[in-house]
Amino acid sequence: MSRLAVRALLAVVFWPSLFFFWFLGPFVFFLLSTTSSEVCPLLERREQFLASAIGTLPMLVLQNLIYAVPIVCLVLWSRLLPEPARTGRVVTCIKLFAVAAVLGALWEYGSSLACDGYGQPFFSPVWQMTSYLPIANLAVNIPLYVLVFSLGRSFSMRDDDPAADAVRPHHSAS
Repeated sequence: MSRLAVRALLAVVFWPSLFFFWFLGPFVFFLLSTTSSEVCPLLERREQFLASAIGTLPMLVLQNLIYAVPIVCLVLWSRLLPEPARTGRVVTCIKLFAVAAVLGALWEYGSSLACDGYGQPFFSPVWQMTSYLPIANLAVNIPLYVLVFSLGRSFSMRDDDPAADAVRPHHSAS
């Protein structure tokens, strides 16, 4: 398979995953991964709140695996088209993504543990602080989104190589 075909295939995976998973996914996953407000009033003991919060962990793992798809595409692109400047920016993306994943998981786990305020008396007040993590997560995600978008754009744009793309003139026999 040619390099151009591999780049095109990566672009076909990268762009939809970036827009659907990164821009729409957080809303869907937050609703799925936190304990619903209908369930919260039914929980009465600390163990019930803890079990409910622990039940969100598989969804958080799945969420981060799905969110990693654009990052994996960038890594594959950088291995296909190695360039030191881009590779350094991809490494920065990986670090920012790791920080964002941890902040997001703590926020969603903490909001399930606190259960929209119902579970707070059972747990340390530190878990109440998780309500501020979306602000920190936004501070990490904005540069991450900009960097990933610009890298995706630069990797998916075709670098024309006149020597490789030169069309040999066809000589007709007259």
